[in-house]
This record gives sequence, structure tokens and C-alpha cells, in this order.
Amino acid sequence: MLYTRPCMRLDGWRSWAAAALSAALLELPFPLAGPMPAWHSFFAWVGLAPLVAAVLSRATVSHRRPWLQAFLLSYFCGFLWYAGNCYWVRDTMMRYGDMPAAAPTLLLIGFSLVLGLYFGLFGLAVMLVRMAAQSASWALAAAPVAWVALDLAAARITSVPWDQLGYSQVDNALVNQLAPWTGVYGITFVLVAVNALLAGALVLSSRAGQIVAGTAGLLLLAAGVVGLGLRPGDAPTTAAAMLVQPNLDVGDESAWPGSQWGQHIAQFTRLAADPCRSYIAGIPQTGAPVVVPQCAVLGPPSSLIVWPESPAPFAEQDPRLKDALAAVARATGAPLIIGSIGMDYVPEEQDWHDYNSALVVGVDGVRVGRYDKIHLVPFGEFVPFKDLLSFARKLTGRVSEFTRGSERSVFRLNGHRYGVFICYEAVFADEVREFAQLGAEVLVNISDDGWYGDTSAPWQHLNMARMRAIENRRWILRDTNNGVTAAIDPYGRVRQSIPRHIVDALPAAYGFRDDVTFYTAHGDVFAWACAILGLGIVGGAIGAGLRRGLQIKVRS
Repeated sequence: MLYTRPCMRLDGWRSWAAAALSAALLELPFPLAGPMPAWHSFFAWVGLAPLVAAVLSRATVSHRRPWLQAFLLSYFCGFLWYAGNCYWVRDTMMRYGDMPAAAPTLLLIGFSLVLGLYFGLFGLAVMLVRMAAQSASWALAAAPVAWVALDLAAARITSVPWDQLGYSQVDNALVNQLAPWTGVYGITFVLVAVNALLAGALVLSSRAGQIVAGTAGLLLLAAGVVGLGLRPGDAPTTAAAMLVQPNLDVGDESAWPGSQWGQHIAQFTRLAADPCRSYIAGIPQTGAPVVVPQCAVLGPPSSLIVWPESPAPFAEQDPRLKDALAAVARATGAPLIIGSIGMDYVPEEQDWHDYNSALVVGVDGVRVGRYDKIHLVPFGEFVPFKDLLSFARKLTGRVSEFTRGSERSVFRLNGHRYGVFICYEAVFADEVREFAQLGAEVLVNISDDGWYGDTSAPWQHLNMARMRAIENRRWILRDTNNGVTAAIDPYGRVRQSIPRHIVDALPAAYGFRDDVTFYTAHGDVFAWACAILGLGIVGGAIGAGLRRGLQIKVRS
């Protein structure tokens, strides 16, 4: 006993260290404070393996309550990962939340404690299968199923599917071929499966099993990493758009009193009408070359002008806005998509409803339609359960009071169909694909990432929008208030962009596609299959455990 107890303590310490190591490794395949180098995606293939090995280690399995130990180890890893990956939550609240000094830090801690539960449930599910099957092999096989099922829960229950593991492979042309079939979930499944195989080389009981699992994991890892060197298919361009980046300060007063309105509109008009502007042939801050066009040999005239979601005081009912947009449309001969505040009068309530909207104006200056943002940001664009959480407004004085939109619309402009989604909606794959399903030949994403400052969030947000292009095989015109404004091709490549934090406009070349991918047509079928299978596996494991406990009780 004097010898074994120290070993037990040492093994337990190593398990917690392994969980912390996984959290650290899983931070690396995502942007930290700038664009992510493509080679960092390697860490997603190995980063989860220490946690899986710790959950299935002898120290955890022999614990008095192994299921609780597995949950706590994984929960610890999840808490650390969310706190690191989403540190920008604290920064944003400190700058713009109008909160007491300690509140942003407490908010980040609470955020990470809640979302870290998904990691905890993953560890619990793996251990329940291990206990029921009395075999680590079955637990390892269940790991990717459980992870994808919980990713789906994060998207549907808590509505924060931020930086799911598959997004780390947005630059991997081989693995990304799964996305048009399974969405990002299929990529995540492969990554977790490889991590589980690598963990199997450490935790399987037989030497042969360790060799087989380790060899298979390494072969799949090598095949996956090869995808970073592959070049996706061609994506021809047949049209051009002007994506205006106004670089407005989200912290400033946005009423535009006196002459400010005229000055801003004049600037917008000038940027929208000047296609002879330089751009970056890739992602900003990556060393991609700057292209200075030969103004005497310009491409096609602009087929679209876009103004992003921003703190501009653009209210749909404002006659000044109507006149200005009509003048720009007629002068440029191009339709416009403008981030604005939509307004509807509701007779039953005798009141106006405000929407975070994209206003669409035709080449004749006449309103074509409006898309109202459906997936609003809780505690940013509305307060959920207002009666119950009335204190939230006192803590976050900048919370807006928008009404949720009700219809995903596709707009026909210049003979082509456009779908528009706004800011945070870019992270919801099953919602964005509905625009392509409705016939959109190109997608337009307007966003205000100014709230995030120079944190990781703008770059993380960009990569998730890039995955939407891959899943639906559509061009995405991404117009932001202060960057990253970019043209993204159907394979997720950023073909053009402009620097962040400057007033500028991107002359974005793009194309049209009307083919429909499996994912566009059917959505999260793969993820739902994992969820159903995962529930069945865990339910069976719990049932087996209960039966075994009952048998022991009867025998005793």
C-alpha cells in the first residue's frame, strides 16, 4: 500500500495534465490573434488524443466513480478550451458592454463553464461505453459519434457552434471534399476518429491492438495532412461587385448630425463608383501579394454594390436614405444590398418593430425587398426571457431590441439570384444552406466585426464563412464594417480582400453557380444520424450498467 498509493496519485496528476495539454493543443488549429497559418491545422489531428487517453487510462477506469472522473477531466479540458478560444468575449464586454469592472471576466468564466459541459458529456459518454462493453475498443469507436452528436447539440440547443473542430481544416483541399456531403460535421468526425486511434495506441490492452490503432491513426493523419498541399478546382469569375468597408467606430455616436450625413453618403458614393482600387490577392496579414489594377483595362462594370452591417443610422423609412440609395443605383447602374434597420408597423400592437436588415434596391433605385436577420445574437441584439432576465439590460446597456425575422428570401438582381445572411448567421451551416436550396447562385454576407477589435474573433468568423462556401459550392461576397472584407470562392479560398481598419472598397470578382450539393439539399443528415446513433449507444450502455448493477444486487 505504501508503494501503490503514490503511483495512484501520480497517475491522477498525469490525467489532469493530459486534459490541460489537449486544451492547449486544440487552441492552436484556430486563429489566435490573426489569420491562422495553414500548417497549424495539423494540431487538430492530434490535439484531442491526450484527453481521450486520459479518459480511458487505467487510473480513470479504476477510479471509484470512473464515469464522474471521465466527466470532470473532459469538463476541465472544455472549460480551458472555451476560455482560450473565446477570450474575445471578455475583451468585447470590457469595451462595449457598459459592465462593472469584474463582470466581463465573470461572464467569460460563466460562458466557458456552460459550454465546457459539452466536453464533459463527451468524456462521460465514452466512459459509459467503456464500462458497458468492458472494452476500450468500443469506447474509441464511439468517440467520433459522440463528439459530432454534441456538436449538433451546441448548434441547436445553446446556439453557439463556434469553432467546431472541422473548421480547422478550411485550408485542407482533401478533407474539405467531405463538406458538400456532410457539412463541417463530417470533417470533425474524421478528426476525432484519428485522435481516437492515436489514443488507442496508448490505452488498448493488447500489444497488437495498440500497433493496429497507432498505425491506422498515423496513416490517416499522413493522408489528411497531404491535403494541405493540394489545389482545389477552378472557380471562374463572370461578374464584379463593389464591397464598401466604411470602418465606422462601433463605440461612437451614430446619429450623424448636421453635415455628417452628407459627408458619409458622399464617401459611400465615391467608394461605390470607383472600381479602380488595389486589393490583396489572398487573406490580409499573410504576405499575399497586393494587386494594383491597370485602370485603362478594367473588368466588367459592377453588377452589385454592398454596404455592410454597421453602426450607420440607416433606417429604412428615412427619406434621406431612400434618395441617396436611388441616386447611387442610377449613377452606377448597379443594384445595392445595404445593411440597415428595417421597420414594420404592427397594427395589433400599435407599435413599430425594428429588424437588423439587409435592404435590397434595384438599378432603378426602387426597393426590391428586404431580408430581416433571423438568428439574432442573445444579449447583443435582444434579451431572451426579458421578464426573467430584466437585470441583463442594466449590465449590458448596449443591448438592442430587434425583432427576429421570419423568412429566408432570395432576391433576383440582373437576372441572377442572391441570398443574403447577416453577421453571426454565418456560423449556422444548416441555416445558410437554405439560401442555396432556395436557388441563390451567390451568397452575400454582411457583417460588423468591429465589436471584436484585434482579437481572434474576426479571423475565426472569416473561416466559418469560408466553410459555408465549401459546403454549398457558392461564391460568398463578404462585406464587413472594418474587415475582413473578402471574395471567397466555392472552394473556400479567399481570392481577394482589403486590409482591416481602413476606409476602402473591394472590387470583388465572382461567379454564379446553380448546382446543388447533397448538404445544400439535405442539411445536417449526417450529424443527426450521429446524434441518433450516439443516443442509442449511450442509452444501451446505461441500460447495460443498470442490468449489471441489478444482477450484482440480486446475487448479493
